[in-house]
Amino acid sequence: MRRLARVLIATLIATALSAVACPVFPAQAAPTDNGVPLLAFYYQWFTPDSWNRAKIDYPQLGRYASDDPRVMRQHIEWAKAAGIDGFIVSWKDGFTNARRLEVLMDVCRQAGFKLAMIYQGLDFNRDPQPVERVAADFRAFRDRYASDPVFYRLGGKPLTIWSGTWAFSHDEVAQVTGPVRDDMLVLSTAKNVADYQRVADVTDGDAYYWSSVNPDTNRNYQNKLWQMSTAIHANKQYWIAPFAPGFDARMVGGSRSVERKDGETMRVEYAAALRSSPDALGLISWNEFSENSYVEPSEKFGARYLDVLRELRRTMVPEPVLARDSSETGPEADLPLPSGLPPTLLPIGIGVAALVGLAVAARMLRRRGG
Repeated sequence: MRRLARVLIATLIATALSAVACPVFPAQAAPTDNGVPLLAFYYQWFTPDSWNRAKIDYPQLGRYASDDPRVMRQHIEWAKAAGIDGFIVSWKDGFTNARRLEVLMDVCRQAGFKLAMIYQGLDFNRDPQPVERVAADFRAFRDRYASDPVFYRLGGKPLTIWSGTWAFSHDEVAQVTGPVRDDMLVLSTAKNVADYQRVADVTDGDAYYWSSVNPDTNRNYQNKLWQMSTAIHANKQYWIAPFAPGFDARMVGGSRSVERKDGETMRVEYAAALRSSPDALGLISWNEFSENSYVEPSEKFGARYLDVLRELRRTMVPEPVLARDSSETGPEADLPLPSGLPPTLLPIGIGVAALVGLAVAARMLRRRGG
């Protein structure tokens, strides 16, 4: 009995030490607040009348106009509290857009909040803008705004994104980006590796605006994000990975919808985006109410999706099975996490069990000796 107890004590000591020295995490855990910046796509096209068209939900703030600085301040306060680092604001040159952007810049500057710009390269009918206008608008943005410290920088340059690059030829893209790339980044919005590589030499990376993916049914989802990231980083360029809380564009002519599932869709997509090693995360969206991808507090959902986002930014979230790379095989890939114990507490739990075992073994020795 003495020998048995000594062996048990030695084994328990080794177990406790290994648990402390080698924390146990789930094989597919995705670190959530790991320093990857989070930027949310933000739209400034609203007037009080625009809320009357193709909407099934409305903001808690009411049917606001996008040039109201009080609305901007509240948006930024909510966004910062949920772990968002900046807005990617939709823009093209014009009096109204310029006025709204300048007001937003002032509000962000006061709040210590960052901005990036996404240029709308397609018109209302989804046709490409004249390349001469696109080139002039990018030069105007560079000359008037890009040097302002309120704009988020990667590699020392302010971040801009060109929505709709797939509708322009390589030479047209070069015509737009050539004059401005010394002063700012211009990321494409290619939807696949081939289209990204088509313009990679005249852009600075890619921000994939993939709001309509259904992670429940698209089994190649994670693979595609990883392939995009690999191709972009091979060129030493920047990758912004997308995620969304849900999607429904049927009110604006679309045919697809993705259920929100009380936050589960956003959890799955967030984990998949993180696994693609992004330079920044692109949340689709803050306030796209026509395609129903918004997280802004609303009449229907309240602040539910900001609460989910806040949790994602501050905790360890196991990556759901549906977001895994399809090349991962083996029995470990489908093992569920132990219920009731967060993965960061597993080492503590093992250590406590070992210490309890030590106490029992020591008591056995004392009784045997007596």
